[in-house]
Amino acid sequence: MRELLIYIVAGEPSGDFLGGRLMAALKERSGGAVRFAGIGGEAMAAEGLTSLVPLSDLAVMGVAEVLPRARRILRRVAETVAEIRRLKPDAVVTIDSSGFTWRIAQRLRRAGDRVPLIHYVAPMVWAWRKGRARRMARWYDHLMVLLPFEPPYFNAVGMSCSYVGHPVVESGADRGDGVGFRQRHDIAQDAPLIAVLPGSRRGEVSRLLPIFAEAMRQLARRYTGLRAVLPTTETVAEQVTAAVARWTVPAIVVRGSREKYDAFAASDVALAASGTVALELALAKLPAVIAYRVNPLTHALVRRIVKVEHAHLLNIILGHEAVPELIQQDCTPERLAAAVAQLMDDRSARAVQIAGCQTALGMLGYGRTAPSSRAADEVLSIIARAQGASG
Repeated sequence: MRELLIYIVAGEPSGDFLGGRLMAALKERSGGAVRFAGIGGEAMAAEGLTSLVPLSDLAVMGVAEVLPRARRILRRVAETVAEIRRLKPDAVVTIDSSGFTWRIAQRLRRAGDRVPLIHYVAPMVWAWRKGRARRMARWYDHLMVLLPFEPPYFNAVGMSCSYVGHPVVESGADRGDGVGFRQRHDIAQDAPLIAVLPGSRRGEVSRLLPIFAEAMRQLARRYTGLRAVLPTTETVAEQVTAAVARWTVPAIVVRGSREKYDAFAASDVALAASGTVALELALAKLPAVIAYRVNPLTHALVRRIVKVEHAHLLNIILGHEAVPELIQQDCTPERLAAAVAQLMDDRSARAVQIAGCQTALGMLGYGRTAPSSRAADEVLSIIARAQGASG
């Protein structure tokens, strides 16, 4: 087998995580006969990628947040398209971040480029507009989805689609060393510890961390010796570190997946921004409260078109709120502190949340063939068919 070149584009840290797992699986499935180019963050860098641009340039969310940076993002689209056309990879895999990645696919097709285009992570057409599936089918050769009920939405508009499962179930979040973490960081084994995760984008952190800080201050009055740990990513590490230096609650900031998962195992409860990390917390069996706030303009636009009642993916799968969600106007220090305190004090509430999350994780492929391996097999199969057709 000749060495393949696969171009992978992730536009934010959650996509970088998926990209890193996919790269590792592609190496294994190809016997190492693969190299990579593209855009990613620390997870993809760990697998050998030198990113075309910093991931922090792209990790923004929401209409009001994207507009001021639109010119820079469009410039990055043009640079990415130019590099793909120069390198002529065997396939391009774009991951989530449709506002960025779909523009790349669209420009490649408009330029007449026939490179196999694969998208990883479906747009939530069951929550948003079905027209997004039709638009996607114009540009992409194949879509790999994380949820078992998603393929019919895309097959209906002629989109080739396969369910691969969610790579979070193979992240290792369920194998943290809590005792070792507390020893390394000089935290008594009986000290109350809360994992605080305000997001991986600068805008998220700016909105959520002050609210989380006040919630922690209120909780410190209730729990003697309370400590906080903040696992973070390279995109916001400096911002988070500077902010927590002013906290009255003793807090440590950690980076990297191993430290993050050890912190989960060491903690009693988590207070987290909605997103992929909420799935990791469920996998770690760490009871959590999920919170989110966006710019009011973004929220007003989203509420006009969103079709689901929940933000947490596992709550959506289950059809009820197993994990407490405090979104927008409900995201206040007082409500967050009360919700966290209930999980700290009520063993039955903790058990009910953990049991519900385990059920939903099973629907994402937990306990079965590694989703990243299934995704890698799909990518290699598509490349083989394209080469056979052209040969």
